[in-house]
Amino acid sequence: MARISLKVNGKARTVETDPETPLLYVLRNDLKLNGPKFGCGLSQCGACNVIMDGKAIRSCVTAVKSATNRPVTTLEGLGSTKKLHPLQKAFIDEQALQCGYCINGMVMSAKALLDANPKPTDGQIKAALADNLCRCGAHTRILRAVKRASGQKV
Repeated sequence: MARISLKVNGKARTVETDPETPLLYVLRNDLKLNGPKFGCGLSQCGACNVIMDGKAIRSCVTAVKSATNRPVTTLEGLGSTKKLHPLQKAFIDEQALQCGYCINGMVMSAKALLDANPKPTDGQIKAALADNLCRCGAHTRILRAVKRASGQKV
């Protein structure tokens, strides 16, 4: 066990855990942040995506020690039910989900994309979200939501 200092959603947090514990487990179990989902646990689906140092990462395969004193943003860090982040609002407006399990990871990948490229093309959006698996068939609506959030015509 070790004391690990984290910066999650702008707040300093300290947890006592095995440094090799997946960041996902610490976020969900210790910090009670349920935005990142456990999907495959193998870095293949993207349901666990969070943003660390401005990039979308798979928290299921990232050791918590790797996040020490680095900024980590989860879905909870974007907005709230009272004040939605523009991406969250766009996903709702476009009804860009069916089961919703993958959407948290999709939103985090889209956030990292729009932070790096505020006006992405359709191809850039598709490439950025290609590693996030959705089996519901909401891909067209997800694409529209990201375009809407970027202020582009959908």
